[in-house]
Amino acid sequence: MPELLIELFSEEIPARMQQQAGETLLRLLAEALAPLGPTNATAYTGPRRIAASLTVATEVPGRTVSERGPREGAPPKALEGFTRKHGVTQEALTLKDGFWLLEREEPALAAPQHIAAVLPELLRRFPWPKSMRWGAGSSFTWVRPLRRILCLLDGQVVPFTLAQGDDTGHGLQAADLTEGHRFLNPGAVAVTSAAHWQETLRARHVMVDAAERRESITSALNALATSEGLSIVPDAGLVEEVAGLVEWPVPFLGQIDDIFMDLPPEVMQVSMRVNQRYFALRQADGSAASRFAFVANIIPSDDGALVVAGNERVLRARFADARHFWDLDRKRTLESRLPLLDSITFHARLGSQGERVRRTVRLAGLIAGMTGAPVALCERAALLAKTDLTTGMVGEFPELQGVMGGYYATHDGEAAEVAQAIGEHYTPRGPGDTVPTAPVAVVLGLADRLDMLTAFFAAGEKPSGSGDPFGLRRAALGIIRLIRENGLRLDLVKLFTLAAEALPADLRDAPDLALLPQFMAERLRVQLRSEGARHDCLAAISVGNTDTDIVRLLARAQALQAMLETEDGANLLAATRRATNILRIEDKKDGPHEGSPDPALFQQEEERALFAALERVEPAVEAAFAEEKFTDAMREAASLRQTLDSFFAEVTVNAPEAALRLNRLHLLFRLVRMMRLIADFSQIEG
Repeated sequence: MPELLIELFSEEIPARMQQQAGETLLRLLAEALAPLGPTNATAYTGPRRIAASLTVATEVPGRTVSERGPREGAPPKALEGFTRKHGVTQEALTLKDGFWLLEREEPALAAPQHIAAVLPELLRRFPWPKSMRWGAGSSFTWVRPLRRILCLLDGQVVPFTLAQGDDTGHGLQAADLTEGHRFLNPGAVAVTSAAHWQETLRARHVMVDAAERRESITSALNALATSEGLSIVPDAGLVEEVAGLVEWPVPFLGQIDDIFMDLPPEVMQVSMRVNQRYFALRQADGSAASRFAFVANIIPSDDGALVVAGNERVLRARFADARHFWDLDRKRTLESRLPLLDSITFHARLGSQGERVRRTVRLAGLIAGMTGAPVALCERAALLAKTDLTTGMVGEFPELQGVMGGYYATHDGEAAEVAQAIGEHYTPRGPGDTVPTAPVAVVLGLADRLDMLTAFFAAGEKPSGSGDPFGLRRAALGIIRLIRENGLRLDLVKLFTLAAEALPADLRDAPDLALLPQFMAERLRVQLRSEGARHDCLAAISVGNTDTDIVRLLARAQALQAMLETEDGANLLAATRRATNILRIEDKKDGPHEGSPDPALFQQEEERALFAALERVEPAVEAAFAEEKFTDAMREAASLRQTLDSFFAEVTVNAPEAALRLNRLHLLFRLVRMMRLIADFSQIEG
């Protein structure tokens, strides 16, 4: 099949838009070239180009197209309009199912013709997050000025232009020309295929594959760091961004002046990352190294001496700014900054940051009482946790919220537990973050997130399908992880109720507050799904269950999952479903059959055995649940397996005798009722 190569060469494309642009190009090509059956599509993205290679059929096959016209007997003008529209006479039409029908034969269309017909429109509607106009004479827009279009089919240029009528399309037309590295190998060069295009550009210092550039950056930086006994601080996001800034990555190490080495390592790392896209390094013991790494887009003639010196000079200025904030912020205590929080609006309906802090202090004290954490320290940590929002460092680098509060609290002489809690109260920020385990930090993290969730739900700002601007889903997952990984026994509904009591009076009974338990349950299911656990087991024990103790719910779900993974458990599930289905069908006839079986009416030994087993197992299950010995409860239930197998093998539930049938249905009802103590087995998948 012919190979199609298209490259769209422009001025610098923002790194954050490149990957999405490559995916969009593949999607639009798949849609536009669908008649050619495109396959083997690959996207290439870089600072100055997005490209795609794929294989297509040699032609769009010929076909018969049917156009249905007016109904038979329609006014003559309707028929005249239809024939005029298609340029035919009435003789060309046929009658079918009461309508005039025009059948036209469309001949096969060569692939170049189809490609040339669809690509201009595809490029004109390409959806960049932000597009710009340039020059004059055309309304065509692109993320940055588009300079070249390369379009080759089997080595031949597919001729098309972006000009439309009076619109010049900036004079852009398809050709076989690409361009190498802006500084190392500038100028246009012709290519003949995708492989030739890659080889040619590589020879001209351009790696067209973003994944190759990422790998090159990572391996080269690690090699440089290792050569000095250091390690690069892992930062996949920064590697991704730098790979979108350079076409030919060349790594270097720079030196950090000793006078800046007393800055907090987080400050140094964020300052380097945000301002200059530099990588931080660590010593073997984990402490900050006085070196930094960066990636250039050129090959210096002096082995990089000038480039390194220039970057060190720039970093020196950035660190001088950071030191200014660091020294200035420490001239005031965090406590002295408390009044400033009253002047910062948290939310129009929820008041200031100061009001939020007062709510969190109260909630932290209540949670501390439930978990056994020191109340006074928890309240102190909650009081000071947001004061770093008023510091210059956090104003410059919002990423350091909490972290700086921890450092400043230590400087102020606050208790170590308080400083640690302030420094950790935003963690976990994501799935890869560790969860705080210190009691004060855990309580502060919970109080902060519980107030946040309750307040925003009350204010009508709950997440929607299209967005979660306040990060409430992340906050809910944070609560779940704090509770699970610290094994806390907390009633979430009670906590939400306590949090709501401190909200502004008009929000305390907001209707959306009732959605919080379900919201948390859904987040818990998402969390389990991401861990590969059976979320259907959680659903099965949640139906009709008002328990909001996450630790207890998960223990039950885990015990249920373990039981279902045994042969006895799987057979018990099948038998329970069978009993439920029989009851459901018979209930529709003359039910419900919710009664107690009469042992005097049993006629078969299997009936008596099942009744006796239920008499033994049911209280044992209830006792095990009361003691939260869920594995024991599941084991007791699974012991019914043999008895149930025999019952269904030997006993006809729908016996001809009405009394006998009713008694057996009552026996099944008792089985189903007992199993519902454990879970709603209809929720179990498979």
